[in-house]
Amino acid sequence: MRWRGQEKRLSGGEEHTTNNKMELTAAIEGLAALTRPSTVVLYTDSSYVRNGIMSWVKGWQANGWQTKDRKPVKNADLWRKLVEEEKRHEVTWKWVKGHNGDHYNEIADDLATSAAREIAGR
Repeated sequence: MRWRGQEKRLSGGEEHTTNNKMELTAAIEGLAALTRPSTVVLYTDSSYVRNGIMSWVKGWQANGWQTKDRKPVKNADLWRKLVEEEKRHEVTWKWVKGHNGDHYNEIADDLATSAAREIAGR
């Protein structure tokens, strides 16, 4: 997280998870860490998260958290949390290509890798 030249690094993980769950959790926790409603530019290398929040979620909500095929939305609990956190803020969602030299994306990847190693070593 960056604001006015200040930087705060957050990381974490859990056992028995998926990349998509952790990508969602990162966005949720980043927004939840803000103590007041804010204007946010949220960068992600996850097309799943960006497309989901910008396009798919409205349809899922209208369909009772089911896909067009009437199947339950995967990670619906996390999507609901993300929707609630996003409501508190004015969020612009930006996609960056992962593992492509973006300085802050590389920091995020290092934090995620370290957290995963810590969880695996328990």
